[in-house]
Amino acid sequence: MKFFHGCTALITGASSGLGVEFARQLAPHANALVLTARRHDRLQTIKAELSRSYPNLSIYCYALDLADLDAVERFTRWLSDEGVRINFLVNNAGLGDHTLFQASEWAKVKAMLDVNITALTRLTHSLLPVLRSFEDSAILNVSSSASFLPVPQLAVYAATKAYVTSFSEALRAELRGTGVSVTALCPGPVDTEFGDVANSGHSGPGFGAPEFLKVPAERVVYEALVGVERDKARVIPGWMVFIGMSLLFCIPFALTRFGLNASVAGLHEDEEKRQRIASPRPVR
Repeated sequence: MKFFHGCTALITGASSGLGVEFARQLAPHANALVLTARRHDRLQTIKAELSRSYPNLSIYCYALDLADLDAVERFTRWLSDEGVRINFLVNNAGLGDHTLFQASEWAKVKAMLDVNITALTRLTHSLLPVLRSFEDSAILNVSSSASFLPVPQLAVYAATKAYVTSFSEALRAELRGTGVSVTALCPGPVDTEFGDVANSGHSGPGFGAPEFLKVPAERVVYEALVGVERDKARVIPGWMVFIGMSLLFCIPFALTRFGLNASVAGLHEDEEKRQRIASPRPVR
């Protein structure tokens, strides 16, 4: 991966899942890594792990809640004050909530909008002048295969990822010829802590996806980095997911809508049953 030799990479959501895997796979090639996440203790553990194997690698850990836009502004000022010049931005952090929209908590919905859309856009906007100052640099936006269609029980999450995929394509077109490449990573189901956090009690990791569709985090990250090096616009890891998404694009949306409606049949009845069990009528 010659493209990443000597790079200074910023990875958001670096404390677990794909984020920590990006750090591990970039560590042998990078000159410096900037790792951000809410859990500073986890970042320090990852820093200790990587420092043992790569003592010459500079690692910066910054506790950052991307849902707090003021904190994002302070972080970008910190990068400037420290003289840390990013030439590979990995917008990896993301939140999900797996439940019917009417049953969702507004705090979770707002956090998804703030992290998946606002923070990603603001961070990219702030760092773009620095990225353009390099002869070659790159932005990798972690989207999702859910960005290609509406997904019941993941309505807001899928919508935010549709924004990320669309934004990446438009930004890539705007930056053509500037030396800044933009790639959207659109993985299918991956077993990480993301599934546990997004799960509202209705399914397990991967949101109940069959095993043959799941792709290991190591492979997802490797294919993403290869895609960036080859200046690909979009990376969909795993042949089964790639074929499935390719076939989906060929289906008229009227048929897709029919399938979506069928997939949620009975969900409202199940939700009402759960509510009745949770709030039984008083016995007289």
